[in-house]
Amino acid sequence: MEFNSSIKYLKGVGEKRAAMLAKLGIRTLWDLLTFYPRTYEDWSKIVAIKDAPMNETVCIKAFAGSRCREHMIRKGMTLYKTEVSDGESLIDITFFNNKYAAEKIEVGKEYLFFGKITGKGYYRSMLSPEFEEFTDCGRMRPIYPQTAGLNSRAIEKLVRSAFEAGGKFVDPLPEDIRNRYCLMGVEDALRNIHFPQSEDMLSEARRRLIFEELFLLELGLMRLRTKSRRSTSVPVEKDFTEEFIASLPFELTGAQKRAIAQGVEDMQSSVPMNRLLQGDVGSGKTAVSAALIYNCARNGMQSALMAPTEVLAIQHYKTLTKMFENTDISIGLLTGSTPASEKKKIKAALKSGEIQLAVGTHALIQKDVEFDRLALAVTDEQHRFGVNQRGSLSSKGGNPHTLVMSATPIPRTLALIIYGDLDLSILDEMPKGRQKIETFLVNSELRERAYGYIKKHLCSGMQGYIVCPLVAESDALELTAADELYKNLADGFFKGFKVGLLHGKMKPADKKAVMDSFASGETQLLVSTTVIEVGIDVPNAVIMVIENAERFGLSQLHQLRGRIGRGTEKSTCIMISDAQNEETLERLKILASTTDGFKIADEDLRLRGPGDFFGSRQHGLPEMKIADMMTDGEALRETQAAATELLKKSPALSDEAYAPLREAVNRLFSGGVSMN
Repeated sequence: MEFNSSIKYLKGVGEKRAAMLAKLGIRTLWDLLTFYPRTYEDWSKIVAIKDAPMNETVCIKAFAGSRCREHMIRKGMTLYKTEVSDGESLIDITFFNNKYAAEKIEVGKEYLFFGKITGKGYYRSMLSPEFEEFTDCGRMRPIYPQTAGLNSRAIEKLVRSAFEAGGKFVDPLPEDIRNRYCLMGVEDALRNIHFPQSEDMLSEARRRLIFEELFLLELGLMRLRTKSRRSTSVPVEKDFTEEFIASLPFELTGAQKRAIAQGVEDMQSSVPMNRLLQGDVGSGKTAVSAALIYNCARNGMQSALMAPTEVLAIQHYKTLTKMFENTDISIGLLTGSTPASEKKKIKAALKSGEIQLAVGTHALIQKDVEFDRLALAVTDEQHRFGVNQRGSLSSKGGNPHTLVMSATPIPRTLALIIYGDLDLSILDEMPKGRQKIETFLVNSELRERAYGYIKKHLCSGMQGYIVCPLVAESDALELTAADELYKNLADGFFKGFKVGLLHGKMKPADKKAVMDSFASGETQLLVSTTVIEVGIDVPNAVIMVIENAERFGLSQLHQLRGRIGRGTEKSTCIMISDAQNEETLERLKILASTTDGFKIADEDLRLRGPGDFFGSRQHGLPEMKIADMMTDGEALRETQAAATELLKKSPALSDEAYAPLREAVNRLFSGGVSMN
């Protein structure tokens, strides 16, 4: 079988089991071979029964002295017991309701038993151990992630079959790189990651596979960077930054001015700007993008700003319209709910060049959206878009400049990986007048008191939020739901106040009506889901209560909290949680202790790891199967150096010798980055 063959053709699989494997992301033979164990059971360290520690998982070698005896305890519960010996000591082996396992043990044969030992004094017992007939010394057995109907042992058996059925292994890593970094070959690495011959061989296999994964990632990202460095047809000739700053009714921070200068310098170059603008909630990223948009417009060119949600797109449209109100810059808003007649007008005006700035959602990358002279493509909250979507917006022009904005603080090391194809600008100062947000963690017994605190603010003319993790009630989860809470509060605790409801399942027109009412001050209290996480800017909103706070990630909580504290009034965030888990409480206490998004991001990464850092994987990067961006720093540095050196020799990896490497990069990025 070829490694790209469908898994359903592997012996022991078939249609039904193939569907189970698909749930684990295994669709081909290669997917199975690169489905790495999550941990291992060490059957190589055999201990004598008398030396085995209590209540710890151990491996013993013993002879079966008798067949398993059947004992019916009660209806539906049968025990199967036997006594085994290692020549010095005896131990009872017990299975619950497992006749199949009991019948496999034959008198006089020697077995390895793997499990926990319990008992008192000289009496020892092992309950429901795993076992296999002893042939030679024990080994390390892989433990895989599982799914319903498919346990780890079944997957282990299929992996063995895959090695037997697979074709010839072609190593993607060039021989000179393997020799320079002392890496084992790909076949040895794969065999030892699944079935290690020893701990040392497992360690070497991991080192090789981590290096390969990060090396392929670096090559792909560097390739993206190289492609973006082709000459642009829209260099910005004149700098109008001072003119823009003079038109603003507020003062920019030093960090904002620095980021604008970096961007303008990039845009005046013959190659396009490709920059990540990273800043905490409220650090003023929109003003930086506005300065670059202004420069493009004054040089006779167009810009586009794409946001992941309609709520955020509308917010940007309003903010930029206000910033440019004393200029002749024309702005168009293009979203999924823009009326067809309006869409037609906007598209025509973009094609003719009449509109200098298009603000919108994914609607901007539709095929029929054309620009006269697109010079700048801005994407906000980039981690919610894929690499391809960013490229789709840029493809609307002649290799235009790219600005990527993110309000999700990312530890610098991780940012260099995730946005390895971008230069980095960081806004590390907050605009004058921004209020520090007081944050408290309380349990549900204090909920009414927290609501009373909201009511006090509403009575003084302020506004507030109550955020829930769910839209509707769930039988499976005992969580506060937005729609139910809205009904209860509007008719109960907050009766007499104007309460609004906002969630992602509402129609765009209904969402807009709710937000307009809240922005105007008519709605005093907004009950919402995380749809308000980004894009809501109501300076009069100063109080927020977050229900079931344990259901959110640290960075997401920080984003939610950033909806308040946007004016000059003191603001307060109250997190309600009855969580008892120590790690969960540690997360929530971190948020209560600091408003520094970068410190929070570091802690979030430390606690949850990079795999969960963004929640659902929408950022468009390949999934790492074995490398850990937090702990594999040394390998990361090695692979960056190796990738840089190799691309100097062969920028497109076009040499025939690099064909397997080129194919491996393309496979990792699944077409998002082509090395061809």
